[in-house]
Amino acid sequence: MSDEILSEEEINRRHAEKAAKRKAARDRMLAGKTEERGLVILHTGTGKGKSTAAFGMVLRCLGHGMRVGIVQFVKGAWKTGERDVLQRFPDLVTMRAMGEGFTWETQDRARDIAAARAAWEMAKAMLADPTYRLVLLDEINIVLRYDYLPVAEVVAALTAKPRDLHVILTGRNAKPELIEIADLVTEMRLVKHPFRAGVKAQAGIEF
Repeated sequence: MSDEILSEEEINRRHAEKAAKRKAARDRMLAGKTEERGLVILHTGTGKGKSTAAFGMVLRCLGHGMRVGIVQFVKGAWKTGERDVLQRFPDLVTMRAMGEGFTWETQDRARDIAAARAAWEMAKAMLADPTYRLVLLDEINIVLRYDYLPVAEVVAALTAKPRDLHVILTGRNAKPELIEIADLVTEMRLVKHPFRAGVKAQAGIEF
C-alpha cells in the first residue's frame, strides 16, 4: 500500500535486497572485463581541471612505484607547485617543461613551432622507452590545434606505443583523430570561473 508505514526492519530488508541485486549485476559485468593494457587518455574541453586531473593520475602511479614521464608543451620554466613536488621523486619522474608560453605570449610562430617540435621529440623518446608506465603530454592539444605538429604523426606514435604504457593528453580543442583513437575521453565543461569575476590565477589552484 502506498500509505503503509514500514518498520525500520522492513526498510533495511528491502534495501538489502536491492543492494544484493545491484552487486550481482555489477559482478556479472566485471566478470567479462579481463583485459589489462595501457590506455590512451584524453582530457579536453573548455573547463578547468584537465592538467590537474592528469597530475592526479601521475601521483597515483607514483604511489604504485611506476615510472612516469612528463612533457609540458606550453608551460615554460615558470615555477609551479606540481613541478616542485615531483622533483622530489627523481628516480620515478622525468619532467620536461619544453614550452615557452602560449602563442599570444611569444607572438612568434616559427619559434612556437620549433618549441613544439623539440617537445615532441622528447615525447617520442619517452613513448618508446619501455621503463615508463605513464607518459603525460601536457597541453599537446594546444600545439596540435595551431598545426604546429602534424596530428597524423602523433596518432602514429600513440598507435605504436608499448602495449602496457598509459598516455595522457591534455588541452582544449582536441583533434577528432585523437578522440577517435583514445580509450578514455573526458570533456571538462566550463560552468563558472573566477577569472571572469576579476580573480587572477592563484598559487595552489592554477599553478
